Amino acid sequence: MTTTEPQSILSLGATLGEGPVWVERDAALWFVDIKEQRIYRFDPALGAARSWEAPAQVGWILPTDDGLFAVGLQTGVHRFDPADGSFTLLHAPEAHLPGNRQNDACVAPDGAIWFGSMDDGEEAQSGHFYRFHKGVCADTGLPPVCITNGPALSPDGRILYHTDTLGKRIWRTALSADGAVGDTSLFVEIEDGAGYPDGPTVDAEGCVWTGLFFGWAVRRYDPAGRLMHEVRFPVSNITKIAFGGEGLTTAYVTTARKGLDLTALTSQPLAGDLFAFDAGVAGLPGPIATL
Repeated sequence: MTTTEPQSILSLGATLGEGPVWVERDAALWFVDIKEQRIYRFDPALGAARSWEAPAQVGWILPTDDGLFAVGLQTGVHRFDPADGSFTLLHAPEAHLPGNRQNDACVAPDGAIWFGSMDDGEEAQSGHFYRFHKGVCADTGLPPVCITNGPALSPDGRILYHTDTLGKRIWRTALSADGAVGDTSLFVEIEDGAGYPDGPTVDAEGCVWTGLFFGWAVRRYDPAGRLMHEVRFPVSNITKIAFGGEGLTTAYVTTARKGLDLTALTSQPLAGDLFAFDAGVAGLPGPIATL
């Protein structure tokens, strides 16, 4: 597999860039800066971005079947309308946990949104995974962890990959046709010194890519959990990739300045930028969420 070196394509300096998703109807990449409470739309044809302010920390954004977006704010799942910048609450799954926030999400082939929460203080084991579909939000029952990441789904939607970031483990769980969770097994454990597994993404060949926070890289694992490839970056905090562009072969990558002291920031002037590289493999077309 051939790849090009990652290049900064948008100078941003994001505190915690996250959640990139390619939206085909816009021919654009959408992503967020969680800590700065901003939503971004990047137009590759113009090389320019537009942003919106969110009313709370925003963990993810996904396109919906009404032509708008669902977003995961700290206060709950909202509908977002870019035309007027409005947010409408759809569901607040953790109103009883004000110290939690939402962190990452994906859309299943059936249009369901799978998302995770986490302790904003990064200490308590209070992060859960949820499934939201057609107005119904349910806890998946997967064991709670401090920082969830993902989930991501296999091409057929029958395997859920979900990450315990501080535990340095990515798990795989079987899913039934109706989205019920089944058996869980360890998929990958990141070795000491390689950083922490952040957002996972699955490509068209069923392989799993993960960003490595404090790890200077993204990695690609085959469906059996074997390391196939690693792409190194000039910045340490790699959060997540999304496949987009023509043929879905461009890997767009969000990064973060969070956790870097002045010395680190001086040596990493591109920290927090949006990067891209030629992945050498196609991603999966992004499903549209059905609220």
